[in-house]
Amino acid sequence: MMMRLFFLVFALLAGFSPHASAGAAPATFQDSEGKTVTVTRPFTRIISLYPAHTENLISLGLGPEIIGIEGADSDLPQLRDKKHFSYHEDPEKIIGARPDLVLVRPMIERSAPQLMATLRQAGITVVSLQPNTVEEIFDYWRALGLLTGRTRQAEEMVATFQAELAAIRKIVGKVGEKSRAKVYFEAIHTKMKTFAQESIAIFVLQQAGGINVAADASQVRETNIAAYGKERILAKGAEIEVFLAQQGRMNPVTMETIMQEPGFQAIKAVRNNRVFLVDERLVSRPTMRIIEGIRTIGALLYPELFSGPTRKKGAADGR
Repeated sequence: MMMRLFFLVFALLAGFSPHASAGAAPATFQDSEGKTVTVTRPFTRIISLYPAHTENLISLGLGPEIIGIEGADSDLPQLRDKKHFSYHEDPEKIIGARPDLVLVRPMIERSAPQLMATLRQAGITVVSLQPNTVEEIFDYWRALGLLTGRTRQAEEMVATFQAELAAIRKIVGKVGEKSRAKVYFEAIHTKMKTFAQESIAIFVLQQAGGINVAADASQVRETNIAAYGKERILAKGAEIEVFLAQQGRMNPVTMETIMQEPGFQAIKAVRNNRVFLVDERLVSRPTMRIIEGIRTIGALLYPELFSGPTRKKGAADGR
């Protein structure tokens, strides 16, 4: 089963204000690791060790409050001057920056338990968050809004997302069920992994009007990745009309690698040159870019329905 993210105590949220006094009732929720987080006032010195957290903080309107980031692949101009941190470094570097909040995700919590313990012993609040499904994303944004005093902005993000998605669904609705493209969506080429059926990436694909030919893939632990294997991919080769692959840190694949993979000429999409790379930031991270990801894939599958360029260098490219 997918990891259950957290449960927000909305009754307490109603009484929370960015300017709440010391005597005000705190708001409480559980993070992705099941730890109870209590918020009495907004955190104002934040280090984010996951790019998705950082991007969402920017979307919520934060700037000076972000004092440090995991900066390996940030492309947002607001972050160019931010100090970089890593969970691989000496905890004293983080402690010395005097954050009141460090945002991580479960992978970091489990990979660096001693760091997490040291930060908490130093009096720093550490919160681990990562939604695995779209249903969890909205509560995730609301949790970030609660932590930062941006609850109104979080609700605006949710409303904007829902409105954009509704507009896309009207476009995709013009495609008949029998006319929808059958797609294999690669997550990790070297391991022949795809995405779990309940993952954000498959949601993006389905909202763009694609049919996931690997819906029977087996989820790997409580992640968004699923095992499939070359044999199963090739067995469905005649069905695969479009072959998508996320491209980025998790899957640094090239078009040539896919096109020249032994046996892949058995895949209909490869023979017909309908193989595309999609920036992983558009399909795997719980940010507002999911909407861009849906539109990008929609334009690849049904260019006649989606206006604008169908391919973006570095984000989606075809052969």
